[in-house]
Amino acid sequence: MKQRAITLGLACLTALAGTVPPAVHAQGLRPSSGTGLSAGSTGSGAGGFPRNTTAITLPAPGGSGNAAALPRQADYIVAVVNSEPITNNEVRTRQARMEAQIAAQGGERPSQARIAKEVLERLVLEKIQLQLAAEGGIKVDDLAVTQAAQSVARQNSVSTDEMYRRLAQDGISRERFMQELRNQLLMQRLREREVESRVKVSDLEVDQYLRDQQSSADPSKFEINLGHILVVVPEGAAPEVVEQRRARAQAAADRVRGGEDFATVARDVSEAPEGAKGGELGLRPADRYPELFLNATARTAVGGVVGPVRSPAGFHVLKVIEKTRPGVAATAIQTHARHILLRASPQLSEAAAAQRLADYRSRIEAGTADFATLAREHSQDGSAKEGGDLGWAGPGRYVPEFEEALANLRPGEISQPVVSRFGVHLIQLLDRREAKLTQREQRDAVRDVVREKKLDEAYANWMQEIRGRAYVEFRDPPQ
Repeated sequence: MKQRAITLGLACLTALAGTVPPAVHAQGLRPSSGTGLSAGSTGSGAGGFPRNTTAITLPAPGGSGNAAALPRQADYIVAVVNSEPITNNEVRTRQARMEAQIAAQGGERPSQARIAKEVLERLVLEKIQLQLAAEGGIKVDDLAVTQAAQSVARQNSVSTDEMYRRLAQDGISRERFMQELRNQLLMQRLREREVESRVKVSDLEVDQYLRDQQSSADPSKFEINLGHILVVVPEGAAPEVVEQRRARAQAAADRVRGGEDFATVARDVSEAPEGAKGGELGLRPADRYPELFLNATARTAVGGVVGPVRSPAGFHVLKVIEKTRPGVAATAIQTHARHILLRASPQLSEAAAAQRLADYRSRIEAGTADFATLAREHSQDGSAKEGGDLGWAGPGRYVPEFEEALANLRPGEISQPVVSRFGVHLIQLLDRREAKLTQREQRDAVRDVVREKKLDEAYANWMQEIRGRAYVEFRDPPQ
């Protein structure tokens, strides 16, 4: 998962995103498009779309406590958002944290007036989103906030006690930190509900992205695996011999196009060294293939057959077995997992669901219950009929909370209950492997990239919409 570290000082304590299923119908695990959403970069402030788990950098040990060091003065209202006030002290506290972050990063420092303006606009947008979340009945249980805080501590490789100690040094109490986490979770769930449902990615958009990548990419970065059949034409051969050899190559191509196995035909016909092994040349950089082969197969899809193609050596029949594109990984670490999902409801809180799953975990580890049986009986996910089995999946295919839990498990281990926007999960990692991605999996990875871009655009448009609908009155400027 790609993560961009941001300091706590920006209050971008972004929450954990969610996604919905593809083939296995594992609701609550994958994107609503049904195609998978990679864990993309997270934004900070108004312009980003913080969909995924974000690495939050805590104040360093022995920090200066910038927020606490600010001299307090009589507070006053600097803005009103739909009848709710934003105070000068709110702006000053957030501004101090932003200035500390800029100083720590060593970047060019904007004027205080510019920072204050940016902070105030962010507070306005946060206030609007929290109001919409409240109006929409969106709630975050204490368990989700606690697990988010634990995730922050793990990201910073410290205990929760050490995390709270460092926050206190920076003038941030535990209660205030938890409230900010809760607010970020609320805004995250609002964005997921309001924005992600708007974004769909068509096959045409995936194809266009790939065409753009191909046209702009360095051809030497492509990797191609070709099947090759060679019918040799002796040097100085008479025209009738050339025609006989061409006809032999054409017959071989016709057999393959007719559905016969390429490797079988290659073993029967090919006079190239690799013919005895089925004619496969192997995955290699494009610039290691003859230009004739590249030109002949440039517009041929995977599985397509080209030829006969004439060269000084003879006639060639080529099959595109595999083609990897720039920016699309050829291999990935995949996980095989299963889970039990309990959805929160008026009758079952997240805390109660977690307690029930903890009981299941104890029974499984004690040998008095079977994971698959419990999943079939109790899981509220589409994978229940398969005993919770989700099959093999690559990185970014599950919601970040789920991914993080898997990353911390060894094969055979069962997680503690994990909260996501879809409910509470009990997860078991069955196995982990490095695998070569199929063409379909590579297309899914491209679809993820395109969807991330569209999500950013949709989020920016949505923020403009809600900002335009809100009543915002600016009063005395912050000082």
